[in-house]
Amino acid sequence: MLKDITFGQYFDSKSVIHKADPRIKIVLLVLIIVFIFLAKNFWGLGLAALFILITMLVSKIPVKMYFKNLKAILPILIFTSIINVFYGEGDVLFSIWRFDVTTGGLERAGFMALRIILLIIASSTLTYATTPNDLTDGIESLLSPLRFIGLKTAVHTLAMMMTIALRFIPTLVEEAEKIMNAQKARGADLESGNLKEKVKALIPILIPLLFSAVRRAAELADAMECRCYNSGEGKTRMKQLKLHFRDFSISFITLIFGTGVILCNIFM
Repeated sequence: MLKDITFGQYFDSKSVIHKADPRIKIVLLVLIIVFIFLAKNFWGLGLAALFILITMLVSKIPVKMYFKNLKAILPILIFTSIINVFYGEGDVLFSIWRFDVTTGGLERAGFMALRIILLIIASSTLTYATTPNDLTDGIESLLSPLRFIGLKTAVHTLAMMMTIALRFIPTLVEEAEKIMNAQKARGADLESGNLKEKVKALIPILIPLLFSAVRRAAELADAMECRCYNSGEGKTRMKQLKLHFRDFSISFITLIFGTGVILCNIFM
């Protein structure tokens, strides 16, 4: 399952979304998340799903990459659906022990599952279509007003930390996969047994993974220091961020769909 996690990877397909300003993409992602949570019925959520589907097609990113992320969170989707299926009104379909499964419960479970799926796909699109360097520059630019209260260096440091964390998600996942395969080759049983035994079997994986993460962090720090990296005053960028017509067009289309979601809440 670990190999199915592709969150944090960059896939260059040279689409209009890839070329968009990273600041616009970050802001629009926040707006899309807000619109998804504002949707109160399937009409609004369906409109949000249509917009995200169009975004997937325009981005030219293989659909299988999105499904890999969804496969990785499948246990969370199942757990959330099971919890929500017992909360709702309507006709009782059947009962499990003391809990009734109603039509409203099934509708609520489907609604919550679809909402989680849309959130994952929307967030994945940002990392697939934006390089780590662009993410750093975009986050730093959006947080730049904090420099007026003396946090200019802290803003860049925070942006760099967030970007490095996203960048190393695929690396750590790959490292964990290698450690698991090595433990299996030594005869370790990581799949059978009860919950307590499975948790205990993870210890030989987590400890080497922790040491590997610390080692990679130290190597990265040494590499940045050898290159005289400085996050303070005088830092310049090779690529200057500028807004173009496509950025305003993408923003306008997103706001139209967002307005449609709100109208669905009112009239549907």
